[in-house]
Amino acid sequence: MLLLQFNATAAWAKSSAERSLDQLKTLIGSWSGKSSDGKPVHLSFRNTGAGSALLSEFVVGGPKSEEMISVFHLDGDSLLVTHYCSAGNQPRMKATASPDGKTISFDFFDATNLVDSDSGHMRSVVIALLDAHHHTETWTFIHHGKVTKQVFDLWRRASPSRSTVERAPAQGLLMALPLNRTSRTKESSPRKL
Repeated sequence: MLLLQFNATAAWAKSSAERSLDQLKTLIGSWSGKSSDGKPVHLSFRNTGAGSALLSEFVVGGPKSEEMISVFHLDGDSLLVTHYCSAGNQPRMKATASPDGKTISFDFFDATNLVDSDSGHMRSVVIALLDAHHHTETWTFIHHGKVTKQVFDLWRRASPSRSTVERAPAQGLLMALPLNRTSRTKESSPRKL
């Protein structure tokens, strides 16, 4: 009973920024979809920095493929994203979460390598977590006062489950072997470093 109360208290004690980062970490994995102008999009999320940051790698397809990286991380009681933009600058945006935590909005507050405020740069991103396998991202870019919004509709890509791999035909290079967890010997156990 005490353990349950402690865990509930620890979860409650998290700041809004920590809860928002935890929500974003539910996106870890690979995603595919389309942009609002019909281009194919591939996106992946993974932990980095011993879990202190979430790395997003974004590829928007088409004739001229664009690659961008964003890093979501805490800064005190704030959640920030640093976006490494194909425009060559690095805007930083600060998060505000909706009351239910399913929509996280990031708004521009500064940037590196930005010549002036008229130079093209990302102004905001809104991430809407629709369910465990579907989310949208709305990115707003501004250049010489002209605002462009791009909406990305993204679906989680299925990774092969263990049962799928075990049922895979033997004609490919992948061959699944049954795992026998009880046959592990002392020599094959992982070592602590």
